[in-house]
Amino acid sequence: MGELNRVKYEARREVFPEQLHHAPNLRKTKLLLYDLFVLALSAMVSLGLYPHSQEQMQIGEIGAQFSIAAICIFSARYLCRIYSQVWRYSRINSYLRLICADMIGGTTYILLAIFLPIQNPSLLRMSALVMLNLLGGLVMRFLYTWLFEISSSSPRLRRFFSAQSMMARCIDATVYRATGISFVREAESKVLPEKNRIRVAIIGAGRIGAMLAEELLTNPNAVYTPVCFIDVDKEKVGRKVMGIEVLPVWEGNKEQLNRLAVQEVVFAVNKTPEERALLFDRYKSMGFKVKVYTFPVENTEENGKRQIREFDVEELLFRREVNFLDEETCAYYRNKVVLVSGGGGSIGSELSRQIARVGPRQLILLDIYENNLYDIQQEMRLTYGNALNLAVEVAGVRDAEQLDKVFRTYRPQVVLHAAAHKHVPLMEHNCSEAVKNNVFGTWNMVNAAEKYGVEKFIMISTDKAVNPTNVMGASKRLCEMIVLSRAREQSNTSFSCTRFGNVLGSNGSVIPLFKRQIANGGPVTVTDKRIIRYFMTIPEASQLVLTSGAMAKSGELFVLDMGRPVKILDLAENMIRLSGLEPYKDIDIVETGLRPGEKLYEELLIKTEELDKTGNDMIFVERDEPPTHKEIEEKLAVLKAALATEDDDVIRRAMKKVVPTYHSPKHVNEAAIASGRYAEEVDGQGSQMAVG
Repeated sequence: MGELNRVKYEARREVFPEQLHHAPNLRKTKLLLYDLFVLALSAMVSLGLYPHSQEQMQIGEIGAQFSIAAICIFSARYLCRIYSQVWRYSRINSYLRLICADMIGGTTYILLAIFLPIQNPSLLRMSALVMLNLLGGLVMRFLYTWLFEISSSSPRLRRFFSAQSMMARCIDATVYRATGISFVREAESKVLPEKNRIRVAIIGAGRIGAMLAEELLTNPNAVYTPVCFIDVDKEKVGRKVMGIEVLPVWEGNKEQLNRLAVQEVVFAVNKTPEERALLFDRYKSMGFKVKVYTFPVENTEENGKRQIREFDVEELLFRREVNFLDEETCAYYRNKVVLVSGGGGSIGSELSRQIARVGPRQLILLDIYENNLYDIQQEMRLTYGNALNLAVEVAGVRDAEQLDKVFRTYRPQVVLHAAAHKHVPLMEHNCSEAVKNNVFGTWNMVNAAEKYGVEKFIMISTDKAVNPTNVMGASKRLCEMIVLSRAREQSNTSFSCTRFGNVLGSNGSVIPLFKRQIANGGPVTVTDKRIIRYFMTIPEASQLVLTSGAMAKSGELFVLDMGRPVKILDLAENMIRLSGLEPYKDIDIVETGLRPGEKLYEELLIKTEELDKTGNDMIFVERDEPPTHKEIEEKLAVLKAALATEDDDVIRRAMKKVVPTYHSPKHVNEAAIASGRYAEEVDGQGSQMAVG
């Protein structure tokens, strides 16, 4: 059994060890060996250049001279901390330091060779050895740095390191060595006074961190000054990058950061979401402001501007960025007639955008709310003009006759069913509307799809359908049953469902609410400070639907590896901090009590032990045995009778009868807390999904 969806936060795994013990530094050793090779080669060349010196030297005497030269030169390099530099990110001052070190070492060698009671070569030969060795060391480091940049850079950076740019840098270095004048160093001298700049520690002493440090050091208008790097790489810790010390990632470095008067910590590193979350929490808990560096992005002019900024709300969830769409998925929808129900909603409109990009034969948007439809229609016209064959139909899924007309007119090949009432508290007080729209609307859509020979029918479901505690969730669970039961029949239409968690920024989601409350001065309201939820972005949710739909055969209930759950209280606190305010001081957070039908945590699976892999390692299929067509008809008959009473309590009892997993939220929450299940979810230790 393999694990999926490591809901466990993995905070206890040793991602960043608390103490680093320096292993033998391979890079230092390699560099020293390279330098020894260069020195030996320089000695051979100097012998070749001056074979007829005053006296012919014996092999032993040559070895003695070489040893003295090596000791003097390498001792000077050690004292000047040449091997403490990370040469991949070297600047002019690093080369100048090497020149000074070799001048000191070379002078010492010549003086010793002259005064020691051994046969010594000519002064010309000794000088040639020193100068050739220095030249070789400079060339080697220059080539090393250049090759590293070229091999690890984007095409944009490769163009930067073109012949002209490299020539300009070489000319600047040459002019500086000859005259002491450098445009780079002059720029550095014009920076703001130290006291007026924000002192930052840069997380990541790699290419991105070095890029940020160079920009801050050379930009006279920069408001930040880098005072140290923070890195997990044992080979970098204790050395210098761009002349800046590299500190280790451990709890003990708070004292070092305070000693350096660090004010803010800046992310300039590509790490996994788990690693980024650990780092964020660690330095936030130390009392530092934590920001992120937006480094240049390939082929993105508007997003390529370098800046230090606050974390976005979405970034604070520390989810893996997922792009589900591949060419195979796009090819499936290309040149097809696609209908999106609920096309004006948050998910439906994004599905429409994604479909429009791949080039459908025709895109039909269906929604009962004309304002939403109008907005997405205008957006599509502005974006694609006449290049997109777009049809917009104001129609409700509850009206079977309207649906029949739409399907008869357009003959869609693919149907993405996103139309539904989804607001939990509102549906608790409007049970009949939830059942009519969600349950019977889905029944009408399924019947129309099968009648008109739709190729694939994909229903969008929700994690609230799993062990539901409210009418909305129970109605969506019954919708899943309806769709999957139809797949059991000998139908030419492929029926499947896709289930995911909360969607960031969707209508009615918590993040827009928090933003409004913060803008109004608070308080920020959470129903219960213990609540945790799974989140994903609207584009991710839409791509998941399209990808799972393309791979669907029939009868699948697709679920997504949602990552770790998020505590809503933590989300509220971080959003307040993002606004430059302090939680509970500037803006209070108030607990208002669980809403009707709300539970403390959501689930993605009904049967956690029954899960199958797909071709996408983020998408899985729950093994679910749906009711028969006859059983579905019996369930719908029970609901029709309940709807006739127009009594919400009667409708709830009917829903509990037709959806056996539907229980009261009080019962589910108390059982979760008593069993320890909730504590596991909060601590990030639970794992809902297992692959068999």
